[in-house]
Amino acid sequence: MVKFSNIIFVLEEEIDNSAAFELAVTLAKNHQAKLSIVGTVNISSADQKSDRNNELLRILTEQRQEQLESIVKGIKLSGEAINTKVLVGRPFVEIIREAIRQESDLIIKTVKNPNPITRYLFTASEMKLLRKCPCPVWLVKPTEQIGDREILVALDYQPEDKENEALNQRLLALSISLALADFGELHVVHAWKLPYESYLRGPHMPQTDSDVDEMVKQEEASRRQWLADEVDKSCKLYGEETMNFLKPQFHLVQGDAKFMVPNVANEIGAELVVMGTVGRAGIPGLLIGNTAENILNQLECSVLAIKPEQFISPIMVDSQ
Repeated sequence: MVKFSNIIFVLEEEIDNSAAFELAVTLAKNHQAKLSIVGTVNISSADQKSDRNNELLRILTEQRQEQLESIVKGIKLSGEAINTKVLVGRPFVEIIREAIRQESDLIIKTVKNPNPITRYLFTASEMKLLRKCPCPVWLVKPTEQIGDREILVALDYQPEDKENEALNQRLLALSISLALADFGELHVVHAWKLPYESYLRGPHMPQTDSDVDEMVKQEEASRRQWLADEVDKSCKLYGEETMNFLKPQFHLVQGDAKFMVPNVANEIGAELVVMGTVGRAGIPGLLIGNTAENILNQLECSVLAIKPEQFISPIMVDSQ
């Protein structure tokens, strides 16, 4: 089972945080993890220079601290009170810095975008948090169901890339743990297509359509076997009886991942999508291609985004 040891919950203003907070407390209890509740005051360093703004900052910080203390009043985990802290500055930057300082292994935050007409579920600040935070980030819709979730985990095919294969196993391990803990249904999705299929079907290529059709069948069979092998690696850690109870459902879909993963999530009514926002080791904050961002921008449910272990955040922690 995947274990969390240090969780940060971000309390947002003027929205319903109850589902995300319940999730944070439940996970902390189940994992016997440390839980910190943080609030943010969005003020730039330039705005902090005048005496007038400093007084305003003091008032805002005190108000946020009171809100944090009120929400955790009477709640204890393993006999310890929940820590509270107000972060001052650009919210996504200060949240990441706090996560690095604490060596946190999970951030939980309610989705802030309150406008149902807006095309994207996640705000620009939340997308930056997903891109640049080194630890997993769980963005929770205010209406998310706690327990009995439909959990969808998306796997990427790069068999020669050991970093990507390790990330796939992290995604599966975490998704299996969450599904078992919540008595949820686990769905595994992989989108595939034959490389250069349209080119191969061109008028100047020697292959016939029948030849390419056969190549498509072979590619599908290869991806199906790869997907089964990936899931089997993780399942062996939990035992046959446990996995017979869980019965993961496979979704091998032909097409671009940026379209097919959100489509599958909508079709099964997923409450949570677990996915990698893949960053290349040693290059701070880089996403390989736009697939991850395109998927995130089309999702209508909560998301748990995970980086490779070698990911380096471009956000630096000030020396103190």
